[in-house]
Amino acid sequence: MSCWNMSQIPLKKPNNVEEILKISIKPGWKKGTRITFPEKGSQEQPRITPGDLIFVVDEKPHAVFNRDGNDLIVNQSISLLEALTGKTLDLTTLDGRNITVLITDIIKPSHEVVIPNEGMPMSKEPGKKGNLRIKFDVKFPTSLAEEQKSDLKRVLGGNEG
Repeated sequence: MSCWNMSQIPLKKPNNVEEILKISIKPGWKKGTRITFPEKGSQEQPRITPGDLIFVVDEKPHAVFNRDGNDLIVNQSISLLEALTGKTLDLTTLDGRNITVLITDIIKPSHEVVIPNEGMPMSKEPGKKGNLRIKFDVKFPTSLAEEQKSDLKRVLGGNEG
């Protein structure tokens, strides 16, 4: 009777089998979301269960919007005149819709306007979305002529002299 040592048995590497795995990325999935395909990893040795294949979702930066949880943030520069007198903003949402936002309040530096339900879809709460947050950067003039200063003091109620 002969006995074989495991190192003497010719090991056959498993056949490389090509398989297409489909991942349906759901709207609103956050960076770091893990998708696991159990036992779909490479099988290094016969008779040993292959490991899991794990994909991790990453986010691609957007030219206009930044994500904060389920909220979307857009930075908007406006002039001092627009900050004081109002402005109409035309924005294109991530899903391609055009929305108009009428700003009538006086906008102070670092002011934020919140548009409910225009942010990222909430993957765990279908039909709900986060908010769209518009952050304002008020651009002040670099200089004013004496006549402009005088006019502003008159209009804004400042004391001359």
